[in-house]
Amino acid sequence: MDENVSKNIGDQEVRDTTPDPLNAIGVLTRREIEARIVAPLLDALGEEFDRERVLGVAREVIVNVAREQGAQLAESTGGSTLDHFAASMEAWKEGDAIEMEMLEKSDRVFAFNITRCCYAEMYAELGFPELGALLSCNRDFALIEGFNADITLTRTQTIMEGESHCDFRFELKG
Repeated sequence: MDENVSKNIGDQEVRDTTPDPLNAIGVLTRREIEARIVAPLLDALGEEFDRERVLGVAREVIVNVAREQGAQLAESTGGSTLDHFAASMEAWKEGDAIEMEMLEKSDRVFAFNITRCCYAEMYAELGFPELGALLSCNRDFALIEGFNADITLTRTQTIMEGESHCDFRFELKG
């Protein structure tokens, strides 16, 4: 049974915000499990129906899930500041999944480059590198939006798309 469900208590709906237990296996392992199921499913649906439309629907669903996960992340970290978000990065780094070069960390800016991405390596090893951006990188903007809508993300390149590094620049608006 899904732990994060809405329940009615009296006449009020209450959302259970139990932290996502799947993160206990590590985000990289979680993404691999997802990819092993979702990639063949998307391929099969793409053969049966319009592939671009199938990928568009998948993109929309993934973005919506990421936005919700961002809100859950803010709740589970106890806040939605850049410091809270920076602390949450440990989940993505687990198992040396990424190597980061910190550029700036303050109350208003959290800027870093990813110089090695095992997520990109994993998608390539599984034989569907083109889906890595859809299944992983695609989540980043919606995740931060759900975490705190006053934080913007600017990213101009990713390793997943063949660049030398990913450039993440989070900034508090205003």
